[in-house]
Amino acid sequence: MSMTITEKILAKHAGREEVSPGELINCSLDLALGNDITAPVAIQEFSRLGQDHVFDPERVALVPDHFTPNKDIKSAEQSHYVREFARRYKIVNYFEVGRMGIEHCLLPEQGLVLPGDLIIGADSHTCTYGALGAFSTGVGSTDLAAGMALGECWFKVPESMKFVYHGKLRPWVGGKDLILHTIGDIGVDGARYRAMEFIGEAIENLSMDGRLTMCNMAIEAGAKNGIVPPDERTKEYVEKRAKRPYTFYSSDADASYVETREYDASQIRPQVAFPHLPENSRPVSEAEGIELDQVVIGSCTNGRMEDLRTTARIMKGRKVHRRLRVIIIPGTQEIYLQALREGILEAFVEAGAAVSTPTCGPCLGGHMGILARGERALATTNRNFVGRMGHPESEVYLSGPAVAAASALAGCIVSPEEVLGDAD
Repeated sequence: MSMTITEKILAKHAGREEVSPGELINCSLDLALGNDITAPVAIQEFSRLGQDHVFDPERVALVPDHFTPNKDIKSAEQSHYVREFARRYKIVNYFEVGRMGIEHCLLPEQGLVLPGDLIIGADSHTCTYGALGAFSTGVGSTDLAAGMALGECWFKVPESMKFVYHGKLRPWVGGKDLILHTIGDIGVDGARYRAMEFIGEAIENLSMDGRLTMCNMAIEAGAKNGIVPPDERTKEYVEKRAKRPYTFYSSDADASYVETREYDASQIRPQVAFPHLPENSRPVSEAEGIELDQVVIGSCTNGRMEDLRTTARIMKGRKVHRRLRVIIIPGTQEIYLQALREGILEAFVEAGAAVSTPTCGPCLGGHMGILARGERALATTNRNFVGRMGHPESEVYLSGPAVAAASALAGCIVSPEEVLGDAD
């Protein structure tokens, strides 16, 4: 039987030769992930199971990243609860402040998620790791509890959709623009409980950072998972990070897809998603001139080195517009340190931006950049729902780092060309 890459990974972890969309299966896990918001609930449920150990102390990852560094007593108590659980059960991959990062930037960097893996995380953006050729998906905290105890989880095999991106990308267009354009095409429920498989010339030439961005936002189309078939670029990324064996899977040539969408990537321009849904995506030209109060560059979507380098390329030697505030958040300590060594952080500070230690903070309206009533932000984050970044009467626009950086200088949404001209 012919199968897609998603079906092959699920079949392998179910101990079966083949699976079909719609089947209910039980699978072994390669990693179970929780954070400071979702892990406390999972730990409570875990305690009710009467377990005296987790299934594998090296296959559970706990990353306090949402309200950390802790913003108040409640968040400090949550983190303390997770910390004590990690100590009690000797969790190897517990990441403390100063060593942690935004979880979906951190785990690939640390080689904890690999091609062919099956990963669950009590965070909807766990789908990020599909960029490495893994099946990864978000689950509820009770499923995480069972996963930590048993090393297993149940799934309904999703139907697969194929997204083919032909041609070469235009200047300043990256993975964020491709996925925003795609979500704008199919809608926020256009891939509901389906696997989104990304292929084509543009994907083959896309960096790992760009692929991680695309798979990160598969959930914004309602998908169960996003996935990119692994290739030489994938191998180059993982072979220097992997701490255990991994397997490359690929879809059969005659595998069945419920739908195929094709795009000419050379015609896709930098995108901006208008409030209050990621599907409200339009070319930046249709957003130009919208005044801003805040720009946030970072998050599990766009807090990686490529994003910071793109931002620095635009901001270096220039000044943030006096009318707004700019917050830049490297995704991990390693990324922070590399940006420091390259002089990127210095360029940001000299431009008038605030640079934060790794945190999810402003993305979920937690801290480090909350919006007041009537304020408007442009962010490289993944969601712009009502009240997502603060007051319900604030507005969030989404873009890639190039548009965000240019807009930070202009004080309103603009394309990079408007700031730099044709020279860059």
